[in-house]
Amino acid sequence: MKSFELARATTIADARTLLAERPGAIFKAGGIDVLDHLKEHLLEPPRLVDLRALPGMRQIAAPPDGSLVIGPLATLAEVAAHAGLRQSHRALAQACAEAASPQIRNVATIGGNVLQRPRCWYYRQESYKCLKKGGDVCYAVGGENRYHGIFGGGPSYAVHPSNAAVPLVAFGALLVLQGEKGPRTVAAGDFFVPPTKDPERENQIQPGEVLTEIRVPAAGGWRSAYDDVRERAAFDWPLVSAATAVRLEAGVVKEARIVLGAVAPIPWRSARAEQALVGKALDASAIAAAASAAIVGAAPLSENGYKVALLQTLLRRMLSALAA
Repeated sequence: MKSFELARATTIADARTLLAERPGAIFKAGGIDVLDHLKEHLLEPPRLVDLRALPGMRQIAAPPDGSLVIGPLATLAEVAAHAGLRQSHRALAQACAEAASPQIRNVATIGGNVLQRPRCWYYRQESYKCLKKGGDVCYAVGGENRYHGIFGGGPSYAVHPSNAAVPLVAFGALLVLQGEKGPRTVAAGDFFVPPTKDPERENQIQPGEVLTEIRVPAAGGWRSAYDDVRERAAFDWPLVSAATAVRLEAGVVKEARIVLGAVAPIPWRSARAEQALVGKALDASAIAAAASAAIVGAAPLSENGYKVALLQTLLRRMLSALAA
């Protein structure tokens, strides 16, 4: 690991100044993903600008209208344990509770979880100059790809690694970014960038911008859940994951949102699966139809075809639980 300077910011303006003073400097929140990049020499910044002391960015507020305002420096453990959030936005609490290990959840922030880079082993190894690092090859296509994407069609097949991003897209969250031109707000569903637009990026955040707030609309009347399947029940990355949310009236699904994780370069919203539920009772027939609709368009690589059946099973299990 190359040596660097650590500078602690006390305001957003201070953070931006500290960043601009040293070309190549980067921001750090919890630092979990940054540390991994430093160890693999994927990043060698002259300065890390520590954001953890920024005031007001670790709070979780629940206004009277039922919405949420989450500071990006709130840890995954704090989001998972928040009583009001667990009641109103259960899928988000579950996603944060399932991420990583207890030790990491106590340090890692929800903002960092949303902004983290892919965990593809070709990207994470210094010796491979893949598409994510400015190369011209996605080594997963002809290599070991059992954990890679089945949706999205390339050119990069690394899956998006964030647990929290999946329910945030399902709930229609808004991300507030502060940059040189002032604040701007981006819908979570538009925030993530597929590799067809830019294989070296996963989201819309611009150099020097800071994620300052996550706003989650009220979810009154919605039933929601997050779940995933892993090779190990302990600390592991999901093979497939999903956030499901339904709003029922008189036993009929009026609205549905189904967002898939660990199967595409971005959190993958399945409009077909949602349409299979709307206007139907949440019964075994509708659930089976939604699970089948969710895999339409899947194009597995040589080693990850198992994800198709696994995803169907996960959705059937989750939707059956919501129906109950």
